[in-house]
Amino acid sequence: MTGFYHVCFVVPDIEQAMRDFQRSAGVEWSDPVSDRMGEWDYRIVFSTGGPPFVELITGPTGSPWDASQGARFDHMGFWSRDVAQGSPRLEKEGMPVDFSGCPYGRPFAYHRMDSIGARIELVDVSRQTAFLNKWHPGGEAMPVIDENSRD
Repeated sequence: MTGFYHVCFVVPDIEQAMRDFQRSAGVEWSDPVSDRMGEWDYRIVFSTGGPPFVELITGPTGSPWDASQGARFDHMGFWSRDVAQGSPRLEKEGMPVDFSGCPYGRPFAYHRMDSIGARIELVDVSRQTAFLNKWHPGGEAMPVIDENSRD
């Protein structure tokens, strides 16, 4: 699918998950970063060498990245030309919004896709340059979902 760039696992211990991925599959990692969104502090890291990338994230109980019930596959991430158009389209297709970063000034939305037991994340392409600069310096632009061609 056009625009796909990462898979994400919510984990209780980022360092342990990084070590396990490295030992089992040779995955190399950027340095983890701590951040805050709304009332939630979280930690995040992406693999190097992508796309596609592997993302690991952990957050407190009650957050969108709550790992209190254990590690899990959480979502697949896609670049979108327009999250404001893509989210309603996914809702029409039976994939309701599970969490949106838009009210926090972060142009992304998670949609539940019950058939795979995980979420789909749409991330506005306006964030792609900052993503590449932080997690994949020197990486080339990645494909984007064209929401206008899907209606």
